[in-house]
Amino acid sequence: MDILIKNLNFPTNVYKDLSRGDLLIRNGKIDQIAPSISLNAEDNTDILDAEGGFLSPGWVEIFSDFADPGFEFKEELQTGAGAAFQGGFTHVFLLPSTHPVVDNKSQVSYIKDKSSRLPVELYPIGAISKGLEGKELSEMYDMAASGAIAFSDGKTPLQSAGLLLKALQYVRATGGVLIQMPFDKTVGTYGLINEGIVSTQLGLPGLPAIAEELMIQRDIELVRYTESKLHFTGISSARSVDLIAKAKSEGLRITCSVTPHHLLFTDEDLKNYDTNLKLNPPLRTAVDREALRAGVKNGTIDCIATQHFPQHTDDKVREFEYAKNGMIGLQTAYSTLNEAISDLSAESVVSLLSQNAKDIFGLSAASFEVGQEADLTIFHPAKSSTFTKPVNKSKAENSPYFDKPLKGKVLATISHNQMTKN
Repeated sequence: MDILIKNLNFPTNVYKDLSRGDLLIRNGKIDQIAPSISLNAEDNTDILDAEGGFLSPGWVEIFSDFADPGFEFKEELQTGAGAAFQGGFTHVFLLPSTHPVVDNKSQVSYIKDKSSRLPVELYPIGAISKGLEGKELSEMYDMAASGAIAFSDGKTPLQSAGLLLKALQYVRATGGVLIQMPFDKTVGTYGLINEGIVSTQLGLPGLPAIAEELMIQRDIELVRYTESKLHFTGISSARSVDLIAKAKSEGLRITCSVTPHHLLFTDEDLKNYDTNLKLNPPLRTAVDREALRAGVKNGTIDCIATQHFPQHTDDKVREFEYAKNGMIGLQTAYSTLNEAISDLSAESVVSLLSQNAKDIFGLSAASFEVGQEADLTIFHPAKSSTFTKPVNKSKAENSPYFDKPLKGKVLATISHNQMTKN
């Protein structure tokens, strides 16, 4: 693949030698970066005009469900990777909640082998507990040796403090990271949306923010005790942001991520009972949303996790009470983020969607040197994009964004000598 990308802006944390210029890629590798690059008339290289768009290392998604193996009716590795690539992501961490569960090295190897020809690098997250049952530690050492990027019980967060303590002690020796989606199942067990005024108005059982905050408080104490690494994903309340900020100020090895949709929507958006907005953690109040936005801006929140959770149509087009949680979000992640926080700098976008996740989970930093493989995303904050069913690459359609214009667009993604454009 040969392509010349013209009129690019280079964020300072991506390329320091030039603020604006052209980038030439030949055979999937960076061939030249210069203020202006011209081609010979007989050169058949494709040309893409970025029109002032920004260059970024390929983006990293840290918490998605591709449902393969076992639930291919929702998503497959190929379709999930297609959605990720179209949305600007070249690295995706996959949840272990498949059938069978990714709790041993053979399941890690299955995902690594099956994804070897895809344009997106897929990284299995190994289950902390066997069968995601929260009772006994899985084969964490063997999974790490086979390529597991981190460990988590995914959408069924570990409830046992004792077992999480053992897991934190276990990964400390290897420098590994645990991921928790903080949710105490004994609090608000039957909650459907955020507990508050809206849940009362709609007559729906509420899920209080304290269910999240109690888990964060507990796990912070366990990290303080073990001096290990823990990443909270999907935080949703103002109090959660405060707790994590204080833990960080103490020097604890705590990091966190937020979904784009928690930065855009609130529980007020559920008044028409849109099941695509039925999530766990649930959408919370405008006050919580503003705290999350502030956390993104001030660096308390390290990265964005799309939490791409595909569901079959039959599990979403039904009564709100019985609909399953989750939405797809890989192709709309950047435009949602840009719509929610329109004054984010290009440098912040690069940090939130790429560099911070690579630092946290030990991935190699991208290099924009001549001869390096091109692994990059080009985005434009001023251009608009509209997510439609014909452009949806996912197998699922549980999204609230269809046919709604959003400001911010991924222009192109390049990885493994392949490119997609929007």
